[in-house]
Amino acid sequence: MIKSKFIVIEGLEGAGKTNACICIKNLLKKNSIKNVLLVRQPGSTPIAEDIRRLIKKKFNDDNLIKETELLLMYAARIQLVEKKIKPALKNGIWVISDRHDLSSLAYQGGGLGIPKKIIYQLQSLFLNNFIPDLTVYLDVSPEIGLARALKRNPLDLIESRSLFFFKKTRRCYLEKSKLDKKTIIINANLNIKKVTQNITKKMLNWLNKQVI
Repeated sequence: MIKSKFIVIEGLEGAGKTNACICIKNLLKKNSIKNVLLVRQPGSTPIAEDIRRLIKKKFNDDNLIKETELLLMYAARIQLVEKKIKPALKNGIWVISDRHDLSSLAYQGGGLGIPKKIIYQLQSLFLNNFIPDLTVYLDVSPEIGLARALKRNPLDLIESRSLFFFKKTRRCYLEKSKLDKKTIIINANLNIKKVTQNITKKMLNWLNKQVI
């Protein structure tokens, strides 16, 4: 049996992260990996879910400043990693997470302009450089992604940001993903059937390379 792995799905709003999480979970089960935990960031613990609601809430005259948003993201992330992700991996359970640390680099770093060295310091201090075994980055243009998101639900605080913000966020995602050998890039501008096929193909290739 392959040692349990931590797999992260990344991408802009409307990239299809939920579908990708389910696709990969089903694929793992078909390959005899039955113990799989799905989580989302921020969220998936009671405290982290409360933080998620706070981050996404629109206040009349006191919306979060960018540094507060970053620190809240990390507070939720630390809670989830320590309470759920690490214990699951230790017990032989594979973990698939909708977002992780790359999201902060892309959104708060690339999009909001917080110096990336600060985000790396937070990662080092509080996550002890806890990184995924694999990241699947779903690359979608902001125009397509936001149009999809708008069909789903009313846009929350983060989803309501400018097109320019999301273009900067995507640029950062691509820059980091292309440099990371543990990241698979998927063209998420395509229809859901084609995207699912591409994820399945690349995931099977990755699985076949894992050491038993």
